[in-house]
Amino acid sequence: MYSNHQNDVLVIGGGPAGLMAAGQAASHGAKTLLLEKMDSPGRKLRITGMGRCNLTNTVNSEEFIAHFGPNGQFLRQVFSRFFNQDLIEFMERIGIETITERGGRVFPKEMDAKALTEELIDWVRTCGVEIVTKSAVERISAADGKVTGIHLRDGRSITCNQVIIATGGASYVGTGSTGDGFRMAEALGHTIVNTRPALVPLKTKGTTAQQLQGLPLRNVRISLFVNSKKANEMFGEMLFTHFGVSGPVMLTLSGEIVDALSKGKNVEISIDLKPALNEDQLDARLRRELDSHGKQMSATMLKRLMPIKMVPVCAELAGLAADKPCHQITAEERSRLLRWMKDFRLIINGHLPLEAAMITAGGVSLKEVDPRTMESRIVEGLFFAGEVLDLAADTGGYNLQEAFSTGWLAGRSAAEKIN
Repeated sequence: MYSNHQNDVLVIGGGPAGLMAAGQAASHGAKTLLLEKMDSPGRKLRITGMGRCNLTNTVNSEEFIAHFGPNGQFLRQVFSRFFNQDLIEFMERIGIETITERGGRVFPKEMDAKALTEELIDWVRTCGVEIVTKSAVERISAADGKVTGIHLRDGRSITCNQVIIATGGASYVGTGSTGDGFRMAEALGHTIVNTRPALVPLKTKGTTAQQLQGLPLRNVRISLFVNSKKANEMFGEMLFTHFGVSGPVMLTLSGEIVDALSKGKNVEISIDLKPALNEDQLDARLRRELDSHGKQMSATMLKRLMPIKMVPVCAELAGLAADKPCHQITAEERSRLLRWMKDFRLIINGHLPLEAAMITAGGVSLKEVDPRTMESRIVEGLFFAGEVLDLAADTGGYNLQEAFSTGWLAGRSAAEKIN
């Protein structure tokens, strides 16, 4: 078991940021202890990327930073020290070969997220880190503006002058992310920016989504309207659920939508089912279908234009009788059908709770953290890494890179401070 007086650096949390921080600190000469409150480290990492673990993205630093919004500028110095190519090379050094797929997304080539997590834990232990599980930290103690140690929930205390908080956010609570880091940082005087769900499925008004439950739409254009004004637009894939919508595009837009809903604004999405065709081209396509299959029922014709599950919904919302022969469809009915296919509207009236979100937006204020070291500007010897910080990006490997990069810098900085 660990000793009170043998540890130079203490890391709280065994996610990707904590594992990287602990390994880097130990690799640079610091006696390092990692405390994980769950029964094993890396619980959330094991399920990330649908179990495939999207490690990073190959886009350049400017584009990478843009995915974090205004707060992304904080990462400029972090990424100058450890960025995507550095992470890929690091993974290869510890035996994890990677592959780059569509959109620049980088995955382990032959491993799933569980196997990668085990390899990362093995590397951390090889570096000399002592990992202690089922050890929940209650608070961090400080005196005269400096860290002095930590107190566990079981009543034990550990003396230490360098502590790295890498506890994650407050989403996916089953993996151990319950907002502990926010509480501990706030108790030491740090500002916690309003925490809220990001990359979270959304709820829609009415029963339309329920009728389409389980249906994925690929290669569609989604336009976001806030208070009737177009706020954003994205192309890609979405999914209908029993409560609303999800899928890559909707998750990416969800942060903006959550913020708008929190301010009482009206939110609506428009789905363009045929983004490759303008209205004149789609009208010509509809005319050809109607002329070529005049005796067929309209429902049969619609099956050639959209997924079968969508046909009754389309007929209802576009005001088109499903059993009406194509040759009897009027110009007005064809016009309504065209408008619906180019502008299928859904009202967003809510979202799933923070616990169901992929990541947490908000967190420790970046104004109070030195981006050159990840050390607190308020308490000497206190460092931060990963999702506990007020940093959140969309999907594509960006958030995991941020966790690894800030962990890398925090671990090295803590070790350098001792040396």
